[in-house]
Amino acid sequence: MSGKRRKHVPLRSCIVCQEKRPKRELIRVVCTPEGAIEIDPKGKRPGRGAYVCRDPRCWEAGLEPRKLARALKCPVTAGQVASIQAQIAAFLAEAPAEGSPAVVGATDLGD
Repeated sequence: MSGKRRKHVPLRSCIVCQEKRPKRELIRVVCTPEGAIEIDPKGKRPGRGAYVCRDPRCWEAGLEPRKLARALKCPVTAGQVASIQAQIAAFLAEAPAEGSPAVVGATDLGD
C-alpha cells in the first residue's frame, strides 16, 4: 500500500437544483427544535437541516416555501423564506468567494 488515504468528503444535495456538492460548499438552513428557521453557517445547530447552493439562482429565485417546508419537514411561510434569503445574502457578502484564498494581511511579494 502506497500513498495517503483520501479523506472522506460528505456530499449533500441542494434542495433547489438537486446538484450534489461537498457539504462545505453549500449553505445549511435549519429548522430549530423551537420552530425557528435560520441559516447555520457552521453546520452545528440542532434541528433538521436542508442545503442550498451559493448560486444566486438557487437561493434568490428558486427557494420556495413549499420546497423548504418539504425538506425541513416543518411549516414555512413566504415571510420566513424572505428572511432566509436576506440572511444568505448577508452571509455571502461577508464570506470570501469560493476558490479565493481567505488570507488576512497577505501581501504581494512579486517585482
